[in-house]
Amino acid sequence: MYGVDMKRTTLMLPDDLALAIEREARRRSSSIAKVTREALQERFNPPAGGRRAVPFANLGRSDHRHTARDMEDLLDEEWGRAGRP
Repeated sequence: MYGVDMKRTTLMLPDDLALAIEREARRRSSSIAKVTREALQERFNPPAGGRRAVPFANLGRSDHRHTARDMEDLLDEEWGRAGRP
């Protein structure tokens, strides 16, 4: 992990969250920094293949038959992700 460029940052966490991270680090025999990094990566990095699950995508009705089929293209247009890896 240290071969990768990293930026040091400081987080202010509620006591219960900080305690949960500390417990998980002890359970894994790992560092708090590594546990926090992994949790952030899991939340914010796209999975292999580059596509994320969009849990709210099936809510509501658009009354268009192509919406579900074209969901990825529609999200790319709306969120400005077109052309990104």
